[in-house]
Amino acid sequence: MLTSVSDWLDEVSGNEYIWYVKRLSGNDTLANGSHQAGPYVPKGFIFDIFPSMAGKHDDNQERWFDFYVDPHGDYRTARAVWYNNKFRGGTRNEARLTNFGGQNSPILDPESTGALTVFAFELDSNGEARECHAWVARHETEEDIIEDRIGPVDPGNWRIWSSEMPLFDTETATEKKNPFWLTPSEIPSEWIDTFPTGAQITQKAVELSQGTGLDPDNRLIKRRNCEFELFRSIEEAIELPHIIAGFSSMEEFIKKALSILQRRKSRSGRSLELHAKEVFVEEGLQDGLDFSHQPISELGKKPDFLFPSADDYHNSSFPEKQLRMLAVKTTCKDRWRQILNEAKRIDTKHLLTLQEGISANQFREMQEENVQLVVPAPIVSSYADEIRPHLQTLKSFIGDVRLLKLN
Repeated sequence: MLTSVSDWLDEVSGNEYIWYVKRLSGNDTLANGSHQAGPYVPKGFIFDIFPSMAGKHDDNQERWFDFYVDPHGDYRTARAVWYNNKFRGGTRNEARLTNFGGQNSPILDPESTGALTVFAFELDSNGEARECHAWVARHETEEDIIEDRIGPVDPGNWRIWSSEMPLFDTETATEKKNPFWLTPSEIPSEWIDTFPTGAQITQKAVELSQGTGLDPDNRLIKRRNCEFELFRSIEEAIELPHIIAGFSSMEEFIKKALSILQRRKSRSGRSLELHAKEVFVEEGLQDGLDFSHQPISELGKKPDFLFPSADDYHNSSFPEKQLRMLAVKTTCKDRWRQILNEAKRIDTKHLLTLQEGISANQFREMQEENVQLVVPAPIVSSYADEIRPHLQTLKSFIGDVRLLKLN
């Protein structure tokens, strides 16, 4: 049995394998008590690996296959199902993987919520999936190893990867019609010469998506989704011609691949933070007066945001109860403890995340350490009913910090 994720990735990297990679949400696992537990899978991908399902609208099209979760040694006969009653007056038109056997499955275990998971489907000579091997990342190091191989995978997104197309995902024509996908002629010429910074792409997303009439939570989600599509379209316009042209050596190819992956990781790491800052300004908070971005709280410590400001934080006469700290982490499953030693004057650490759910045990640990989760309203439904009342939305958090200097 393989115990190294690096070795395992090598084992399932042949031409006959195609990967579907995502972070398990509370709606995928049993974390929020959903009756439809089982990972969501895009229909286009299901039709790719089970082509015999495509184009047929029979009730709940399904296919069964051997399913292994490595290195847990867990084996099941799993089911890929397309719930399609929308074509007969119903509401569902989605695909999922099911029949994992309940909470004992590493896939459905609530503690797996938020975990980066690779589903490696092995295809037969007809291109039909005959079995799947999966790896549920057990800790942050394994997630880093996987993302070093394929690039970052954010909550709510997924990546489809095979050895035949290692740098760019396959996309359907519908996905390419996304209104925020720029054609090469729509991309500023200076960006073709020099890849734009994260701040520049964020500003372009603000320009294209607008959203100032939306509440802060929905605005943040809309803008970030827009920025993700912008980034992908710019990346493809710049890099795909080089890839199609080919490489003169393996070293040249590896250098290009590493450059692309590093840029993706850099974008993913700062995107949410930049969008949050933009929303704060739009909501009337002034940088340096009502909040400080990337200040120094203590030697070697730089929280993402301090409220009302870094000056207030370092003013010993300013009441500690009127200080706030906001950390920003796209995922928090194994990363939330990193913020505990930031801004020591502030007991309660606020953490803005896009993670879609969390286990009850982990949430209890966060409460014991005085970590307050800030979750955009559209994502709250992926958390368990008993956790939702304890979450704070971005709109609520902004309302809180507006009052800090008034109390």
